[in-house]
Amino acid sequence: MAKKVLGVSFGRKMSNCDIMVKQALMECEKAGCETAFIRADDLEVENCTGCIACTIGTMTGRGRGYCIKHDDFDILDECVMQSDAVILACPTYETSVTGRFKTICDRIGPSHDITFRKAAYEEGRAAGKPESELPDARSFKKRTAALISVGGAMTENWIALTLPMMFEFTFPLAIDVIDSVEYYGAMAHESVLGYPEMMERMSKVGQHIMESLNAETEEERVRWRGEEEGVCPLCHTRILQVSHDAKTVDCVVCGSHGDLSVEDGKIKVHFTEGELNRSRLRWGGKAEHSEEIKTRAQPSGTIKNLKALKAPYAAFDRPPFEVDRDSYGNCKERYGELDGKTGEQ
Repeated sequence: MAKKVLGVSFGRKMSNCDIMVKQALMECEKAGCETAFIRADDLEVENCTGCIACTIGTMTGRGRGYCIKHDDFDILDECVMQSDAVILACPTYETSVTGRFKTICDRIGPSHDITFRKAAYEEGRAAGKPESELPDARSFKKRTAALISVGGAMTENWIALTLPMMFEFTFPLAIDVIDSVEYYGAMAHESVLGYPEMMERMSKVGQHIMESLNAETEEERVRWRGEEEGVCPLCHTRILQVSHDAKTVDCVVCGSHGDLSVEDGKIKVHFTEGELNRSRLRWGGKAEHSEEIKTRAQPSGTIKNLKALKAPYAAFDRPPFEVDRDSYGNCKERYGELDGKTGEQ
């Protein structure tokens, strides 16, 4: 059976993101894969409200762990479940991912957290529940991914947060990222089609995905194929958070904890295997976090007089400021609509 590769673009129609993902998918099709392409902005996906029904349903065994909302996210979810690999491309909006990207990631996790799903699945099976009442067994399939960030700025630090944020799509389901590309300076070309070197790199992305899918060993399947090793040996990114005592650092993306030093004039970070195993990209780190939630999260009713404590805040209700009709803000064209919202008579 042919492997399935899903491409998801978070850019505009026929934008750089569309073209770059499709170039990589075409390479996968040449190698015999079945491909699918989704433009995220074509989907109607509601925001996560933080109701945590998905998490509670999984942890208690009373549900399959899915969101109570049923919208176009279900289409994306089904494609991810069928896929053996995913290729994602996202433009940079204000130094980071788009709002749509974050919305979709919020809907993915924690409902798709593999440690929650695995525990619920195994407990349900042991109790004799049918597959239809359990988390989707396809969640546990090993998958690989490639991440592509795109930004117009000629200076790299203007898009520095995009690629790290894109890992939010992959880590709940433990999808292994084996390649990434940061395309900054996109404003220098009308289209990426005028930048043949980058288009060649997209072909390489497709080839790298195929290498991973065809690997005969687990080590080869997850082998990093990006052009730069980065600082972190797991996610291969370069963003570090300095500890409060300014003595150690954490990888912002995967949570690995390490010691900082300077060797031969270069910054080095030393990660122990024990700390790497606590990374959110590895089972140990995911299990540690799920255990935190199971054992530390306080249930409803812990604060007996909570309703009374909230009362002053519920009563504190103020409308937006009235429109300043003497200014030249954008609201001047919308007086009729705004009057009803601001309490103006």
